[in-house]
Amino acid sequence: MEIRAAHAKDIGALAQLEQTYQQDELYQNQTNKLQGQSFNHNELALLIEKEYLWVAEVNSRIIAYVIAGSWAFFESGPIYQVLLRRMQGIELEAIGLSKHNTCQYGPIWIHPDYRGQGLFNRLVSQIKQQVAIKYPYMITFISDENERSFAAHTQKAAMQVIDFFTFEDRDYYLLLSHTKD
Repeated sequence: MEIRAAHAKDIGALAQLEQTYQQDELYQNQTNKLQGQSFNHNELALLIEKEYLWVAEVNSRIIAYVIAGSWAFFESGPIYQVLLRRMQGIELEAIGLSKHNTCQYGPIWIHPDYRGQGLFNRLVSQIKQQVAIKYPYMITFISDENERSFAAHTQKAAMQVIDFFTFEDRDYYLLLSHTKD
């Protein structure tokens, strides 16, 4: 298995994975489906060129990916605008969080056949190492209904819950991770 930075040649495969699996973690039951985020070809190209997009590959097949990016990339989205406003009021260990010392982390996706084998930790560790050069903190949000992702991020990635918010009638945890941990 190889973990590497994504390349432009990966965009087609990543877009297909996004389309096929974006709801994978979000199904609660047959009638209640959460809405996930996905990226189009142009956004994936920008993430690869200017931000952080790492993949795990087995036999030339992408089986996982993780994304992180600056607020300049994400801030036009309505939920990210809410996050930025909420961060301005949060003090953690007397350090004010801002769009200058944090980046948005996620999503992370791992093919079901490769879950539970330590790949989540390896991907999170790799993305932290990459963003640590520029950002001391990563921020992410997870729906309170997505228990599997919440457990992975708080237990395996040691992310801390720093806030809880509601957006479009759904509740989310706002999580923080130091990138130098």
